[in-house]
Amino acid sequence: MWRHTRLAGESPDYLAAREELRLAEIDLMRHREKVAALRRTLPKGPPVDDYLFLEGPADLDAGDTPVREVTLSGLFTAPHRPLIVYHLMYGKLQTSPCPMCTLWIDGFNGIARHIARSADFAVAAAADPPALRQHARDRGWQRLRLLSCGDSTFKYDLGSEDKDGEQDSTVSVFTRDHDGAIRHSYSAHPRMGDDIAERGIDLLAPVWHLLDLTPQGRGDWYPSLDY
Repeated sequence: MWRHTRLAGESPDYLAAREELRLAEIDLMRHREKVAALRRTLPKGPPVDDYLFLEGPADLDAGDTPVREVTLSGLFTAPHRPLIVYHLMYGKLQTSPCPMCTLWIDGFNGIARHIARSADFAVAAAADPPALRQHARDRGWQRLRLLSCGDSTFKYDLGSEDKDGEQDSTVSVFTRDHDGAIRHSYSAHPRMGDDIAERGIDLLAPVWHLLDLTPQGRGDWYPSLDY
C-alpha cells in the first residue's frame, strides 16, 4: 500500500503541495504510457534501403585501414528483434563531436548490455571510422557498435543531415519482415516544433530528469566534452 513518508516539520502547505504534485506525477506517468502505446501501435512503416556502413575495430588509428563493410540488415542479430540506431552529430559540417550526443551515448554505453536483451543497437555518424573510434576511446565507449555512414544517404534519408551536411541528433527504430525487408518503424528528433528546440529526445538521458528533481531544475546546464 502506498503511503507518504512524512518527515518532522513538514507544514500543512508543504503536504498539500506534495500531494498535488504526486497526483500530477501519476497523470504524467499514465500519459507517458498512453504515448508509448501509440508508438507501439503505429502502422507498418515503409521499406528502406539496405544501407551500407563502415565499421572499424576498437583500436583503429588514423593511419590504419582495417575497416569492414556492414549493411543495415546485418545489424539485426535475430528475427523479430527491433534495431535502434542513434544518429551521432559528428562529421561533415559537425567537425567536432556534439557534446549533447556524447552525453546520451555515454549513458547508452553503460546500459548496452541491458538493451541487448530485447533489441539490437548501434550508433551511426558521418565521421570516418578512425575519428569515430578515437572519440570512442576518449570517452571509454566499449560496448557499442559504432558505424560510419561513409558515402551512404542514411542520415540524409532519415532526417539527421541536410543537403549541405549539417547534422542533427536523431534516434530511429527499424524492423525486419519475414522476407528480410527492412522497415522504418519510428524516428524522433530534438526539434519537435518551432517553439521546441531540444526537448524531443530528452527521455533518452536520465541527466535531465535527475536535475528536474532539484529545486533549481535543469536551468541552462549544458554538457561539455572537457570532463
